[in-house]
Amino acid sequence: MIGEGQPDIRLVPSVVSGDPSDRRSIITAASMPAKKLGIKTAQPVSMALRTFPDLVIVRGDWEWYKDCSEGFIGICRRYSPVLQQFSIDECFIDMTSFLDGRDPVETATALKDEIRDTLGFTVNVGVGSNKLLAKMASDFEKPDKVHTLWIEEVPEKMWPLGVRDLLWVGKKTEERLLHNGIRTIGDLASLGMGSLTQLVGQKFALQLHENANGRDDSPVETEVPEAKSISAERTFPQDITDPKALDRALFKVAGIVAHRVRKHGFRGSCVSVFIKYKDFTVMQRQCTLPEPTDVTAVILNEARRMLAEIWNGETPVRQVGLGVSRLTHDPFVQMSLFEDPRMEYYREWDRAYDEQAAQNEDARLRAYERKS
Repeated sequence: MIGEGQPDIRLVPSVVSGDPSDRRSIITAASMPAKKLGIKTAQPVSMALRTFPDLVIVRGDWEWYKDCSEGFIGICRRYSPVLQQFSIDECFIDMTSFLDGRDPVETATALKDEIRDTLGFTVNVGVGSNKLLAKMASDFEKPDKVHTLWIEEVPEKMWPLGVRDLLWVGKKTEERLLHNGIRTIGDLASLGMGSLTQLVGQKFALQLHENANGRDDSPVETEVPEAKSISAERTFPQDITDPKALDRALFKVAGIVAHRVRKHGFRGSCVSVFIKYKDFTVMQRQCTLPEPTDVTAVILNEARRMLAEIWNGETPVRQVGLGVSRLTHDPFVQMSLFEDPRMEYYREWDRAYDEQAAQNEDARLRAYERKS
């Protein structure tokens, strides 16, 4: 963003937020000078201003951002039709059958330069033998760079990095690993499966061990399965009239549904809730969200609001259920979604929930295997 007579905000401490005049806004992008000061995306603007009071804050232009994303993906598709969009500004490209003898680094450099010269912004390109290594390489030194991370380069380039730098390692997992003396990806790669399983559960331990050693067999998925809705319900052993008990049940159901939505890579824009009375009469409501979501708190809050509309707080309830529909894999998310300063907390809570769900799933599987 360069205006006539204005400084290039990429070269000064600057951020993009939903509403620069509202200090409750969340940062959706930060310049490299801002990042060097410790300012991060998803951080409240008020916190960033405490770090650097002279921070330049600009409002994001969503439509322009979306146009840039579509142009970026369009150029990438010309290099290979086997493409999986990972976010609004990231994608995986399988070049296996489309290099035609060309050097992969030279091809990646040509792609990077074409995006810069055509669209006016820079990108980093990571080159690797699988999706994990390519993603990790793309996060190396920025901007406007091409980096490789082949499997033989993992010990030198990846193992010295902190465990949080490994794809899919969240804050809670990092804290657990650091508490047990596992500080680098190399430490994680050399840890025995038994010890790692005790820390994070069998399924997640296997993924972490494979990823820390640079192994990832997931394909570049150009198509995704379709689904109409995801729902769950809970039937009570005895009809309940306690509002707190009903809210706890709704909370648990919302957690299950949102977890399934995230597990399958969806977001949904329609939330529905129903209750069934002891005579099997059903009351239900549904609403449309401003933007698709996979965040438990967003789904739960809408369900709570609708539950208050259909239940009088006295009639005994036999069953409560919740569903999310109008599912999409579309990676575009309106920037207004990030304006709630609690959103990062909600997402961190969801990441912890998903990790715990995976561990419980592994525990049930082990119990079944012992019983068998």
